[in-house]
Amino acid sequence: MRLMLFSFSPKPRAARRALAIAALFSLTLAPAASHARQQSKPPAAAQQQQQPPQGMGVSTGTAVVSATKRTAGIVDPKAPAVFEDVTARTALAQFRNRSGSPQKDYIVETVSAGVAVLDYDNDGLPDIYLLNGSTIAAEQGKEKAPRAALYHNLGNWKFEDVTDKAGVANERWGMGLAVGDYDNDGYPDIYVSNFGTSRLYHNNHDGTFTDVAPKLGVARKGWSTGATFGDYDGDGRLDLFVPGYLDLDLNNLPPSPSDAAKPGQIAQNFCQFRGVPVMCGPRGLKGEHDTLYHQKPDGTFEDVSEKAGTSDPQGYYGLSSAFVHVNEDNLLDLVVVNDSTPKQLYINKGDGTFEEVGYPSGIALNENGREQAGMGLAVGDYDNDGLVDFYITNFSDDSNTLYHNDGEGNFTDVTFQAGLGEPTIPFLGWGTAFLDFDNDGWKDVLVANGHVYPAVDSQQWGTSYAQQLLLFQNVPHPDAGQAAKGVRVFRRIGAAPGSGLATAWCSRGLAVADFDGDGRLDLVINNIDSSPTVLRNVSEAKNHWLRLKLVGDPARKSPRDATGAIAYVTTGKLRQREDVVSGGSYSSQNDCCLFFGLGAATKVERLEVKWPDGSTEAFDVPGVDRTLTLTEGKGVK
Repeated sequence: MRLMLFSFSPKPRAARRALAIAALFSLTLAPAASHARQQSKPPAAAQQQQQPPQGMGVSTGTAVVSATKRTAGIVDPKAPAVFEDVTARTALAQFRNRSGSPQKDYIVETVSAGVAVLDYDNDGLPDIYLLNGSTIAAEQGKEKAPRAALYHNLGNWKFEDVTDKAGVANERWGMGLAVGDYDNDGYPDIYVSNFGTSRLYHNNHDGTFTDVAPKLGVARKGWSTGATFGDYDGDGRLDLFVPGYLDLDLNNLPPSPSDAAKPGQIAQNFCQFRGVPVMCGPRGLKGEHDTLYHQKPDGTFEDVSEKAGTSDPQGYYGLSSAFVHVNEDNLLDLVVVNDSTPKQLYINKGDGTFEEVGYPSGIALNENGREQAGMGLAVGDYDNDGLVDFYITNFSDDSNTLYHNDGEGNFTDVTFQAGLGEPTIPFLGWGTAFLDFDNDGWKDVLVANGHVYPAVDSQQWGTSYAQQLLLFQNVPHPDAGQAAKGVRVFRRIGAAPGSGLATAWCSRGLAVADFDGDGRLDLVINNIDSSPTVLRNVSEAKNHWLRLKLVGDPARKSPRDATGAIAYVTTGKLRQREDVVSGGSYSSQNDCCLFFGLGAATKVERLEVKWPDGSTEAFDVPGVDRTLTLTEGKGVK
């Protein structure tokens, strides 16, 4: 593990812009083990127009060549058992994801699907909604499409499949999920991003849902991915942002690896990864624009993408997004993670428009001035300085990226300084979360992994198709002097034999919740072409915790589900922040209740909530190790 000291150096936005542009136009890429691209990099939009189709990922010069599969089958007999795989005990074991052909001929077969946690019936137990993929034959009407599934949590790890009753089978090629109470009726609704036509499932309060997307104007067509709800204009009504990925025509598909295997074909005529024919994309294929929907007073939505400045005219390959408070102006900003193109950060100007500041903020590229193949997004304040940070998962042969929020909209890539660089290079990351698995008051990092090329299993590339989860514990810096200054780093928790970290899957979506109510955060993961994984947290339950459900007041211009609210919990010298965020991870939705690990503290000195309407309210905490409902203007229940 490479551990270095943090070196935060906030730069003025203009200086960051100059540095980013200089890096973009002067950097020559080092050759990777695959087809090296030794050329100065033009702007990404120009690359997409000029390049022929290519495989996924970016050339970073960090390719791993090894006969040892560093991403699967690695166990540590001395590691603690943190998660137990309890999938077989649940009805979720009967679900099977299907994502195209086993050989993955086309990119659409590789990137679904998400998972959402939501308490759809308001019984206090988090339920699970799993999206499914599809097949090209099903999309062409030649076979029956796979179905999504909604599982009602009955308690004690018992789940009931209620898909048919609920009416949420979504027999389309599912990609992503975002949860939000768009009509402020007190029941969570579900936006389903599809390859094809997306849906908005309205919660009918009786265990059923109705697709109202066409009626309300959000039946987006094309290839939609990880969406997010948020009230960006402060009118008390949730708006919706949906990234677009690729403009892919199933009747005019690019060359496939199966075609390359036919007699007489020349491998060089096909898209390649390290000299091996693979499916094409996203580079060289046309990207889709993003869509921002503003909710009008009558409950319908209007596409305001161009007016608001969020239409993404470059056609970057969007995969994940989140509305979140980047600065302290009480206006929701927007972060968008793109595949193989620069990441985008939209700062809310307060007049219905946004300014895209990805380059000057430090978010667009990594510390080496390179684009990355961004997949998933975790949002959280990992160092407890009161500012929200970002953790972004990327393609193999590259590290995931930790962006520290330096304040005033400036971010620094501190990945290697924090110990999160080298261990992630052979992995291909997707769903991710900041979560305090041991309840010590410091957010740890979890990553679900899995490759897109089945061919990696027949090569000596140091990676594998199915991959283990990664769990990194947030710990003090090993140098006592730095630890005394509050510097934190991350240490990988090894996989105990037989534990939930030991098994490898080809994972995509990941969501976090306390499914059994024991005060420890559990996981659900959607794996392609397989059953999902449900992991119970079995770490030592020595620390205390607090779970908060926030209820906003629409009459005060706060959405009912409090999306965009921030809670601050103070215990001793430690002050933690948690945000109510819709979407994130990878096309997935965590439990919208906020979870705080309290360490050894048995009381909370101060609990404050900054509501979406801008007001701040303090609450008395009657005790710890419990769930509290905080209603704006009405106190604690």
